[in-house]
Amino acid sequence: MRLVQLTVPTGKRETILEELDDRGIDYVLTDEESNRGYTAVVYFPLPDPAVEPVLDELQDVGVDEDAYTVVVDAETVVSRRFETLREEYENGDVETDRISRQELQSEADSLTPTFAVYVIMTVISAVVATAGLFLDSPAVVVGSMVIAPLIGPALGLSVGSVIDDEELFRESLGYQILGIVLAVGAAAIFALFVRVTNIVPPTLNISTVGEISERLAPDLLSLAIALGAGVAGIISIATGTAVALVGVMIAAALIPPAAAAGIAIAWGEPAAAIGATVLVLVNVLSVNLAGLLTLWWAGYRPENLFSIGETEQRVRRRVLGLAVIVLVFAVFLGAITYSSYTVSTFEQNANEEVEHLLSEGEFAEYQLLEFEVVMDESYPLIGPQRVVVTVGGPPGEAPPELADRLHERINQHTDEEVDVQVRYVGLLER
Repeated sequence: MRLVQLTVPTGKRETILEELDDRGIDYVLTDEESNRGYTAVVYFPLPDPAVEPVLDELQDVGVDEDAYTVVVDAETVVSRRFETLREEYENGDVETDRISRQELQSEADSLTPTFAVYVIMTVISAVVATAGLFLDSPAVVVGSMVIAPLIGPALGLSVGSVIDDEELFRESLGYQILGIVLAVGAAAIFALFVRVTNIVPPTLNISTVGEISERLAPDLLSLAIALGAGVAGIISIATGTAVALVGVMIAAALIPPAAAAGIAIAWGEPAAAIGATVLVLVNVLSVNLAGLLTLWWAGYRPENLFSIGETEQRVRRRVLGLAVIVLVFAVFLGAITYSSYTVSTFEQNANEEVEHLLSEGEFAEYQLLEFEVVMDESYPLIGPQRVVVTVGGPPGEAPPELADRLHERINQHTDEEVDVQVRYVGLLER
């Protein structure tokens, strides 16, 4: 429910009140004595889905944008006529739960902070995320998402496109580009400082840190996360629910990958930075794509009916452009996903081969103690480089043919030859 406070322009008093009476809307009227071109202020409650059509009709009869129109939440309205009005507008479709176009535009504007605050908070969130990645701490990484001010620009671009507010669109686009550059740059500078000052060992292999490595070789699941964040973000802002929590979800799709890309750059591994950078780009594009589609599906249209056709064409072009780019990135992520699948399949098959060989009669006295596949560092399409097999058996040396047989069987499951290292541990029974 909403309570609308509207200043009545001089000469439009009777017209506006007749419009409200015709719609069965209860109102309270107070005289305006400031001599600023208004004769009264009218207050009236409305169900959420009635705000947009009622304000549009009042504008048609003479309430221009120079008049003050304030829409606030109303907790409770006790009125028999209001219940009738609610039944008229609340028909159970998606437009019933959404806020008005006017409120949506105001909400999108308010979610984007001032330039200085945006820059400072983005840099801080990137630094915190970088520290969390180095610490391999999911809790710290989540903390960086909370302070990231990314939901405003991410959703403002979609809102500006659909309601034909090109100023909001351009501002949001600029903020998004700035945010990505700031996040990657701040993470790279901080990571370089950490490396030079030996806060972490300069020889640290970043691929061994779980929170970092998983973002250097992203897969198609990352695309699902970004699309889900975009849809959830738009639904939350359109219904006025849990915007802050969805902001964390959108930041989760952008800040940690940007920090991982910065770390890879600071470590002098541009190939490793490719996967994380692609993840950042595909996430931000997917959020915008999902936002555009969701807003149009929810029924938002520009205020000027004559511009609907032009706006629809513009939205269609932007959706098509975003979809094509996302599809290209999805192919790249699909290649990484397939590479991960082949690695997992190789690891499983190689492990089974080792166990099967050690179960045969001539090697029955030996047992598998540890099996490890060491990956190469050719990010983002990593592959197996070396297999380390630790075997236990009677004291002494392992038979030479064991290593040869293991090498032969393991390499049956890979197109490129993989080194096999056998470690033998003598076991004593007491």
